[in-house]
Amino acid sequence: MPRSLALIDCCAPLTATELADAEAAELERLFRALGDRHRVKIVNTLLAAGGEAVCVCDLVPALGLAQPTVSYHLKQLADVGLVERERRGTFAFYRLVPGALELLRSLFAAPAESAAQERTSRSASSVAGTTR
Repeated sequence: MPRSLALIDCCAPLTATELADAEAAELERLFRALGDRHRVKIVNTLLAAGGEAVCVCDLVPALGLAQPTVSYHLKQLADVGLVERERRGTFAFYRLVPGALELLRSLFAAPAESAAQERTSRSASSVAGTTR
C-alpha cells in the first residue's frame, strides 16, 4: 500500500505578474537595445557624465569603434528613449533622458525587496518554531 507524504510549505507561492502586455513589449525593446555590450558601455559612460551631454567625438576613442558605428549604437538607444541628442554646430552631444532608467530600476527593485521580505519572515518564523 503506497504511503502518502505530508506536504511541506517550503516556498512562497508565485504571485500574479503586475506587468501588462504593453509594458512587457516596451521593456522588450529596451532590453533588446541594451543587449549589446557597446550600448551598455555608452549608457555607463553617460551615467558617469552625471547628466551632462557627451560629444560623439569623446565616445569614439572611449569605445574603440569607428564614428559611424558609435552613431548607429546611439541611434538604437535614442529610438527606445534612453538617450537624447543635441546638435552643437557640427557635433552631436548625447545625454541620458532624465528618468529613462527608472523603469528598469523599479522592475528589478520590487522583486528583490519582496524576496528579501519573504526570506526575513521565513527565517523569523523558523527561529520562532525552534525556540518553543
